[in-house]
Formats: sequence, structure tokens, C-alpha cells
Amino acid sequence: MTLKKKVSMTVNGVAVNAEIEPRRHLVDFLREDLHLKGPHLGCEQGACGACTVKVDGQIIRGCLFLAVQADGCIVETIEGLTKSGALADLQESFLRHNAMQCGFCSSGMLLAAAELIETSPKASREEVREWISGNYCRCTGYHSIVDAIVDVLEARARGQKIKPVVAHV
Repeated sequence: MTLKKKVSMTVNGVAVNAEIEPRRHLVDFLREDLHLKGPHLGCEQGACGACTVKVDGQIIRGCLFLAVQADGCIVETIEGLTKSGALADLQESFLRHNAMQCGFCSSGMLLAAAELIETSPKASREEVREWISGNYCRCTGYHSIVDAIVDVLEARARGQKIKPVVAHV
């Protein structure tokens, strides 16, 4: 007999009530029960950052955080932050710099970058590199990701926005 615990949380602005197993990880609950595929399962040990989500405004590793710990919390995934426009300039800059090659690390990388920009708007290139070092990327070599984040920092310091990439069809 598996005991389940009732939890209530807000996920991307929507109230969620569920009964879940106490040892179920938040990322599994988000992906399997709520069908939010932005947070990925990578290492399942908190080392790669692919499962990064925000809980009560703080980025956390969803594979190390139990869903029952989110009871009463506000949870935000890349899907919710994309719809709200909170990441628009970062997303544009990532596109511009080809910083999303396979996309596996992108949601966690964008959330980490957004937190850096919010907490350290004058971060140096070296500080950007250090900040994102907990998020693994197997495709880009990090140069394009750092360039994208630095461009957003510099544009915001000038009071400008990153202009959308124009697609030619």
C-alpha cells in the first residue's frame, strides 16, 4: 500500500491540487502529471541543471526537491516564464548567438541566466561564466551562452532591449 500526500501549489499561475507519493521528485511531478516538458531529467543527481525550476522565486534542482516540499509554494517552469514574457530578451539573445543548439539544457540555462541578471545586473563575463557553471551544456562550449547573457546585461545597462531575430521565409 502506497501512502499518498495531498499537496496544493501554484504552477505557472494555475492552482494545482494533487495526491502524490511523498518521495516523488518535483521534476517528475511536473513532467509526468502536469505534462510540463520544459524541465528535463539529465543526471538525476543535481549536477547538470537540466531540471531547474523556480520555487517561491528561487531556482532549485527539481530532481533533488520533493514535490511534497512544494506544498503551498509558487512553482514556475520555463513554460510559465516564457508565456509571461519574463525571458523574452534572453531568449532573443540566445537565438541570436546560437546558444540553444540541441535545447536540452536551455530551460535550466535560461532560468539560471535570468536569476543572474536579476541579482547581479553588473556581472562581468567571468561572473557569468562562474554563475552558469552548474548548468551543463554538451553542445555549445559555453562561449555562445556567455555571449548571449553578456549582451542582455549590456543592453539592459543601456536601457535597451534585444531586438527580435528576423526570420526570412
